[in-house]
Amino acid sequence: MSNAIPAFSPIPTELAGSASAASSDGGVAGNSDFMKTLRNAMEEVGDLQSEADGKVAQLLTGNGQDVHSTMIAVQKANLAFEMMVQVRNKIVQAYQQVSGIPF
Repeated sequence: MSNAIPAFSPIPTELAGSASAASSDGGVAGNSDFMKTLRNAMEEVGDLQSEADGKVAQLLTGNGQDVHSTMIAVQKANLAFEMMVQVRNKIVQAYQQVSGIPF
């Protein structure tokens, strides 16, 4: 009689970047929705950063609009990035709390 213990990974597959593989293997739908939302938010932050970079480059070359719209775009990108960092910190904190729970 074999009493094998299944392999345990401290990092869920969804957080390791293979959410699509987990959902195709019968993963929980809520996890994939969370990952899609998180990825969309990260893409949005990247888009805001790209927009701000473009406006700064245009302003520096003399093709830009006014300084105000450039500064607003930079501040939007900065605020979105800071918020994303705080979300990441909360996710890491929650993961550490869950991993510290004795089984």
